[in-house]
Amino acid sequence: MDKIQDILMELAEGFGYTFALFAVTLLFALPLGLLFAFASMSKFKPLKWFMKTLIWVIRGTPLMLQILFMSFLPRYVFQSTTKAWAAALSISINDMMFLFVVLAFVLNYACYFSEIYRAGIEAIPVGQYEAGKVLGLSKNQIFSKIVLMQVIRRILPPMSNEIITLVKDTSLAQVLGVVDLLNAAKHAVNHYVILTPFIYATIFYLLFNGLLTLLLGWAEKKLSYYKV
Repeated sequence: MDKIQDILMELAEGFGYTFALFAVTLLFALPLGLLFAFASMSKFKPLKWFMKTLIWVIRGTPLMLQILFMSFLPRYVFQSTTKAWAAALSISINDMMFLFVVLAFVLNYACYFSEIYRAGIEAIPVGQYEAGKVLGLSKNQIFSKIVLMQVIRRILPPMSNEIITLVKDTSLAQVLGVVDLLNAAKHAVNHYVILTPFIYATIFYLLFNGLLTLLLGWAEKKLSYYKV
């Protein structure tokens, strides 16, 4: 019984890092993705093509490679060390590694979200914009009062898929030694020489994804009013 309790405590600690990575990624990637979408649709050509190139690179390379690249930034780009960065920020090396993982995740998912935003915005009929102009609304008012909620309703299903994928992608954090849920399960398996920690980790993932699926499904129903 004590062994099971120790395993569950270790997995719970790992899940804390998994949830933190998930929450912070969504918190920053969702608004950043919208900015990226506006930049990729900009009439200013240099900005537009820079953004499209960045999105192409991020979407065309593995997330694991991007995480590793982030960890190499101090040495190969800034001619410094991870230890020096951690000292400058007054955090531990492990927290610094977690920060690298967060940066990679935010950039990666912001690029994916930006394409979903762009598709949603471009799918709105031109007549919606024209109707706003007839009513005397500004461009910002047209977007916020007429277009935005319709865009959210259209992009919610593909966004939901990306959010569920994000939960599973958090397991890549172990590349830099971050003790996420899966890494904690692996450690418990090696320590206790049993496979049940993997079963417990599976249950953690399924419960978390199940709750997210219910929440996102509820959001879709609430926004069905804006369906065009």
